[in-house]
Amino acid sequence: MKGLGLIFAMVSMAVMWYTCQASSNLHPLILVPGSGGNQLEARLTDGYKPSSLLCSRLYPPLKDKEGWFRLWFDPAQVVGPFTQCFAQRMMLYYDPQLDDYVNTPGVETRVPSFGSTRSLLHLDPHLKRITAYMGPLVKSLEQMGYVDGETLFGAPYDFRYGLAADGHPSRVGSKFLEDLKDLIEKASTSNGGKPVILVSHSLGGLFVLQLLNRNPPAWRQKFIKHFVALSAPWGGAVQEVHTLASGYTLGVPLVDPLLVREQQRSSESNLWLMPSPKVFGAKQPLVVTLNATYTAYDIVQFLNDIGFPEGIHPYQSRTVPLLEHLPAPEVPVTCIIGSGVRTSETLFYDESGFDRQPEIVYGDGDGTVNMVSLLALESEWADQQNQSLKMVTIEGASHTSIIKDENALNRIVEEISGINSYTYSS
Repeated sequence: MKGLGLIFAMVSMAVMWYTCQASSNLHPLILVPGSGGNQLEARLTDGYKPSSLLCSRLYPPLKDKEGWFRLWFDPAQVVGPFTQCFAQRMMLYYDPQLDDYVNTPGVETRVPSFGSTRSLLHLDPHLKRITAYMGPLVKSLEQMGYVDGETLFGAPYDFRYGLAADGHPSRVGSKFLEDLKDLIEKASTSNGGKPVILVSHSLGGLFVLQLLNRNPPAWRQKFIKHFVALSAPWGGAVQEVHTLASGYTLGVPLVDPLLVREQQRSSESNLWLMPSPKVFGAKQPLVVTLNATYTAYDIVQFLNDIGFPEGIHPYQSRTVPLLEHLPAPEVPVTCIIGSGVRTSETLFYDESGFDRQPEIVYGDGDGTVNMVSLLALESEWADQQNQSLKMVTIEGASHTSIIKDENALNRIVEEISGINSYTYSS
């Protein structure tokens, strides 16, 4: 028995040694979520003017001692009256004098757990399975040896806000880039100076690419090992056109899309995700009505015709320049995308107008982002001699299942393992 116990002890020591060795070989990794991919918290001040008695400062009843509560995500949002409260509190406003976006008056917001993966795992801690987001991906990374707060980090942000072109302020979005840069440097320093692997999902990829290109080459070469973009909408998506025109509820049956349409129109990041003229071109019809056909070159007219003229100036001045060019960051990039999933390609509206949901013609993509957008970097960087780009396509993987399904997770882990094992050069 003593001999058997000794053998077990030796095996346990060997496993611990192997785990430590594997962990020590890992480059620090930072996860950057997509739109709606992390929790948001809010607090109501005296300046808050509720749209109804139900939406008063007494709701929700559960708050911490400083008045903070979870704004995104709360299951009560799917009930009509509470949907209106949610939409009002999530609203942004473009201030022409500031040339920037701000919260609804009387609503303060904050992003919990920056630096950790905690707010990325699930959107409601009481409904972990139903509202799971990056939990399955984090679990897979932990099985590789990653440890939250040591080698694995999360970079949640206020996904309602976007970024703006040079010469225009973007207080919230720019602050997130500053915080992400600081997190990258700290993660590298605390791991012996190893450069960082950045893994983004969806909208997070646009933020990461902007971060890389807004910092000098020497910084990128020192701190960035690799950039892995999952389901990145490089050229936007037709689904965003649907969202701004008629509202979009992600298939939730109890929510009237018109209740959230105004809030969705107010989101700066939704304008950023509109189809890029350069990527979608002038021949692809995005929207067809009885009186007009709109392509990606007709977004300004489209915004006016759907009754959202206030979106035109920020779109033209702040957003369009971000869509016109996707500079190569000259660090290794791997794009992992889904394909073969029905994805909105052209929207048809009848005489009822934009207050009704459209008939849809579908094309290829990941169910959210069109294939032409997912593949945009291939053509954009085709002549870039100093840019390494690898495309990995997973047939049947949807925009969200790519970070949850076993097959997709295995492929992602395989890529990250390879990045940790080999020396990549731009």
